[in-house]
Order: sequence, then structure tokens, then C-alpha cells
Amino acid sequence: MTAELVRGQNHTLPQTRLEIRVSAGTPVVAGATLGDEQGTVRGIEWIAHPGSPQLPGLEVSQQAAADHRLAVDLEALPTGAHRVTVLLALPVGVGGPVRFGAVPAPFVAVTGLDGTEIASFTLTDLDAESAVSALELYRRQDAWKVRAVGQGYAGGLAAMLADQGVTEPAALAGTIQEAVTRGLARSVAPPPPRTPEGDRVRHTTGSADHRPTAPPPAPEPPEPLPDPAATGPSHTTQPHTTQPHTAPGPAAAGPSAVGTSADGPINYAHPRRQHAAPPSPPPTAPPAQPGQPAQPVAGDATGWSMDERLYNQIWGMFEDLARAVAAYRSAVDFAESRMDQELDRALSDPRNRIGGAGDRAREAARAKRDELASRAREALDRDLAQLAAEAAVVEPALPPAYAGWGNPVWHAHRIPMEIPMALRIGDLHLPERTDLRIPLLVRLPLERGIWVDSGRAASEAAALMDTDRLRRLAMETAVAHAARLLAVYPPGEFAVHVIDPAGSAAGPLAPLVEAGVLAGPPAAGPGGVASVLAHLTRRVDLVQMAVRARAADSLPPDLDTGEQLLVVNDFPHGFDDRAVTQLRYLADEGPAVGVHLLMVADREEASAYGPVLDPLWRSLLRITPVADSHLADPWVGHAWTYEPLTVPPGSRVLEQVLAAVAEARRAAGR
Repeated sequence: MTAELVRGQNHTLPQTRLEIRVSAGTPVVAGATLGDEQGTVRGIEWIAHPGSPQLPGLEVSQQAAADHRLAVDLEALPTGAHRVTVLLALPVGVGGPVRFGAVPAPFVAVTGLDGTEIASFTLTDLDAESAVSALELYRRQDAWKVRAVGQGYAGGLAAMLADQGVTEPAALAGTIQEAVTRGLARSVAPPPPRTPEGDRVRHTTGSADHRPTAPPPAPEPPEPLPDPAATGPSHTTQPHTTQPHTAPGPAAAGPSAVGTSADGPINYAHPRRQHAAPPSPPPTAPPAQPGQPAQPVAGDATGWSMDERLYNQIWGMFEDLARAVAAYRSAVDFAESRMDQELDRALSDPRNRIGGAGDRAREAARAKRDELASRAREALDRDLAQLAAEAAVVEPALPPAYAGWGNPVWHAHRIPMEIPMALRIGDLHLPERTDLRIPLLVRLPLERGIWVDSGRAASEAAALMDTDRLRRLAMETAVAHAARLLAVYPPGEFAVHVIDPAGSAAGPLAPLVEAGVLAGPPAAGPGGVASVLAHLTRRVDLVQMAVRARAADSLPPDLDTGEQLLVVNDFPHGFDDRAVTQLRYLADEGPAVGVHLLMVADREEASAYGPVLDPLWRSLLRITPVADSHLADPWVGHAWTYEPLTVPPGSRVLEQVLAAVAEARRAAGR
């Protein structure tokens, strides 16, 4: 039975191999320190944090996230370590909350490797604190215990580390935050939250493969506390002792970890996630025949329009796949750990080391490992098949902004009169099933710029490619994204500027130039670079002043108030120090007032600027012209393989779309 701790309470730990699960309503940094018998941290080598996530017997997450799983093996800790303190902190400098009083109370649970909760603690009564010592594991008379701490620090991570006895805590806190910022830069931003009514609902037939569920719980209060043991807002699952991959938890709340009922829907939503979306009813699938799974339908989510329903559905599929794979990987890790434990116990007896007893123990442990892993894979395959069937239905129903270039919807595309919710910029997949692709959607207007990495060090595929070909592919990728943006905005409400200092991108830019959809000829040379940057910097300054003064009518009549996209090729060629400063200014301040960056650059070529450009790279969403595993999801932190969108060979869909944009502009007098 789970011990629900309050601040200062302790509980004996029945085992030494544990997981510490953190569930919060916003991304937090998770770390841990090791202490001796007096609780003193002997040095930075006794601190696990995102920049240095592994210590003997301890591993923490490498990025800030709303959910964390920390692995602890108390028997493998360094000699002299008698205490493990779990630390949580809010990331700084990323535009998020700055105090725990402004976010839901974090929930921390100590579990076994099979997901069984041993003790839990909800960190309540936090206000101005931005860092907190959540709990500690400590040794007392050869037994390990857990104590709920909940000590907050208004001085942030540095103050908390100083209280732990760390020398130079401010420098270490800066190193940790730097690592967190780098991790967030590669993470895909989650969509806006939805209401419980806005979560996607799946229909099932209640076949024998599904586990029974408990009765629905009572209605929850308006500000519920995170509860990683629950897996659905209206159903709870009884843990299955022979299927560790279904253990409840934040990272295992995917399709294989939800309860079902014979006559009702499956709701895949996390029970305590904050939401806000209109409660429109989703389309319903035809009733399934007994014993057969229900057919998926496009728009199986809520929203005011079909586009919004599809947007929510795609993000639901993204999260379901992330959590299903997390549950599978956790189950496989559990099976491996259980085999190791059984082998240790069997071979600890000297009598089993001689003769056939040891061999039989090894065979039995491996057979049990294989059985558990096989069950986990079977459950994952069922989930993947369900998601693949849904993807096959959703893909043909997507509007142009969400569709790939090969979708026939582009051939009948008409320039819209309203801005869509989002734009597809690629596909994501995981190695467990590479043909199951999730569209990568970014919200419109763009909330951050995009960087197409043209460097050969960007990925293994890029390293095998000729430099000139790679740069051409990168620029073609940028041109395709610019064309998609032009095609989904109403006529005259989106302008594209191009900086091509050396004129090396004439070939890839030809479709935009020939269609006449650019705001002006591609700028070349230092003079062209300076002119375009000065024009866009002036626009940002004027719009910012008008917004602050609430005087939009005072803007100059020649100022284009539509969204602006600046495509930069071959950075930093042709850029002096002033131009680099202006570019950083546009990256930081531009998105809020409608000026966006789409850069094609090799970071190595800009290495002469050193750390000055680090904030620029972090502010941009990095994508690649070839497949590369560099993006992370916001729930579990898997490394997803990004696949760029490509125009089918021989297709002229890009030219047709740009011709439609030009015609729509002429018809509108723009």
C-alpha cells in the first residue's frame, strides 16, 4: 500500500532499486545530490543534473520536462554516500513560470522497477520559491528510508545548492541552466492545453484482451494535484502483476496503460493535465462488430472546426505514441533488471556455481526475461497497429496546411481567407516502427524561428553527403517551407524577404523568384544584407512602439503590417558585427510583432563568433534537410527522427501552388 507522506514524514524502503517519478504541470528541472553521513555534498562529482545526468547508482533526466523518471540503485552508490536528495527547479530565461506558486503542486512518487508505488509526496504550500528539495533517501542503521522534505528556496537553484554545501553554487547553477536551455531548444513545443471534454476519445468493443476497470472516481476539484497513478479521467486500471509494462505512471500512460470498459469509450488523457478547449463533439465511428476493433475516424477530437479537431487528434497521436513506447522501453528495462536480480540471488549461493544448477538458473532467468519482453512487445504492437490504422484515416483527411506535398489536396488548393491553426514542417517517427509517421505541426503565427542545418556534422546522413549537395538540399527545404507559408496565408498577409549574400542559392530560389511572390529581389552582398535587416528592424521597432503606446493608427502608411519572413542563406557570409546583432534582435523580438526567421546555416562556419551566437541558435527550431534524430517530445523526451517534407519526384506541385499564390495576390490587388 502506498504511503502518502506529508512534509517531514519518513517511510522505510523495502528495496534498493527504485524509480523516482515526478509529475508537474509545467517543465521543471530534476536533479539529485549525494551526501555523506552529515549530509555534506563532497563535490560536483556527487551531483547529477541535466548537464551531467549519470552517477554510480543514479541517473536523472537530461532536459526539463513536466514528467521525470529518476533511476536509483542504492547499493551501487559511491562509497560514503548515505543520502540522496532529489531537487526540482524551474528553468530560467525560457519564458516560463518563475515561481512554484504559479504552477500546480509537483507530485513525487518513489516506486519499484515494476511501477508499484512505495511512497508519494505532493509539494504543497510553495509560493515565491523557484527551487525545492523534494525528498531524500537516507540510510539509517543499514536500512534505507525516504523522507518528504519540501524545502523551497526563493533564491533559486544557486541558493538550494549552497544550502547543500556545494562550493561555487552560482557557477554550477549557471551550468545546469545552460544545459537545460540547450535541451529545451531541441524539444518540440507542446500544443495549447485542452479541456477534459477536449481530449480524444477512442471506441472499443471490450474484447478479452482488455483489463477490467474500477468504478469511475468522484469528480475532481478545480485545481487537482498531479496523480501519476491514474491513467484516465473516468477510469482507473488495476495493475496487472504479470505485465510490468502496464504499470501506471506519467511515462506509461499511453495506449497500453489505460483502462477500458465493455460499453464505453477509452479516454487517453492524463487525468490531471490542465486543459482549455471548446467542448465540441467529435465525429463518431460506426459501431464495431462484437470482437472486432472499432474503425478509427478522422477528427476524433474536439474543436470549433474540423481543422482544430484534426490538429488536436494529431497531437493526441503524438503523445500516445510517445507514452506507449515509453511503457514498452520501461518494461524491457524492468525485465533486464529482474533477470539480473534473479541471477545475483541464484549465484550468490556457492553451491549453484558448480554443476548444472547455475546453468539452469541462468536459463530460467533469461526465459522469464524473454517472456516479459515478449508480452511488452505484443502490447506495443497492438498499440502501434491501432495508431497506424488511425494515421491511415487521418492523413487523407488533412487540410493543405497539415498535409504533405504528395497529398492530392494540394492540387486543388485555393488560397484561404483565414490563417490556419498550424503548419506541417515534417514528420517524426521512432525506431520501434519507422513507417508510423506523426506530422510535426507548428502553430501559426510562428512562435519561434526555424534553422535548417546545412552542416555535415548535423547527422550521420549529412556526413555522408557532398557539401554542395547538402547546402542545396537545405536551401530547397527552406524554399519549400516558405512556399507553404505563402500558400496558407490570405493574399497579401504574408511577405517573404531573402538574403543570399553570395548569390549561391539562385537555383533553389528560382521557384519563388519566377512566381514573383517575393517582397523584393534576393539581397546580395554586404549592402543588400544591411538594407534588408535595417528595413525589418525598423518595422519591429515601430510596431513595438505602437503596441506599447496603443497607437496602431499612428503607424506609417507605407509600413506592411502583414507577417514577414526573412530567409537567410549561407549565414554568416556577408554579415558584419552590426548585421549579426540585428539578426539576433529579429530572432528575439521579431516573432511577437510578426517578423520571423528561416535560416539556412552551418553552425561550424559561424564558430568564430564563439558563444555570442549561442542564444541565436537556441532560439530557433533546428531541422535538417535529411533524416536526423535530434528532436525531443515534450512528455517523455524520446529522441525522434525528423524527416523533412519533400516534393515527389517529377511533381510540379510547388510551382502550381506558387502560381496560385501569385494569381490570388493579383486578384486581391496586392
